[in-house]
Amino acid sequence: MGGGGGPNGMAAGAAPAAEFRRKGDKTLPNPFSSPPPPTTKPHLPPPAADEPQTKMAEVNPKAYPLADSQLAQAIQELVSQAANYKQLKKGANEATKTLNRGIAEFVVMAADAEPLEILLHLPLLAEDKNVPYVFVPSKQALGHACGVTRPVIACSVTSNEASNLRDPINNLKVAIEKLLI
Repeated sequence: MGGGGGPNGMAAGAAPAAEFRRKGDKTLPNPFSSPPPPTTKPHLPPPAADEPQTKMAEVNPKAYPLADSQLAQAIQELVSQAANYKQLKKGANEATKTLNRGIAEFVVMAADAEPLEILLHLPLLAEDKNVPYVFVPSKQALGHACGVTRPVIACSVTSNEASNLRDPINNLKVAIEKLLI
């Protein structure tokens, strides 16, 4: 066991740290520590009666073309059906892969992604590949349409010639292309 000659296993000449402080000495406050939290919570006034409780986040002007509510509903219904037919890829990375491989029918992106720049490479890639793309207002609603509990910022509907969704996909592609013109 060695290593010390004292009763606590400390070296014979070593003194505990407490012996270096005197009884009346006060420790200086640490300048890097945060101040203690307040003991009482600050009083916030209640929101005004004409002000809504939950505000819709402002849509980024870079999110173009943005689908109106009716088209967004139709897109979400088709995305939900595509998820059932296994013709859906969720996420910006998988949407990028489908565009690069040439199997994407169209791409749907969420306009409330924060920061929006994490998916702004998709419109450029979609235009290069002549694939229609559209923004919908809510990533939470897009995630729900994709059949997952988490928000989804981008998804792509993939092609399958033997699918029952071929006609609805083509109809929706025409509606999305009208937004781009």
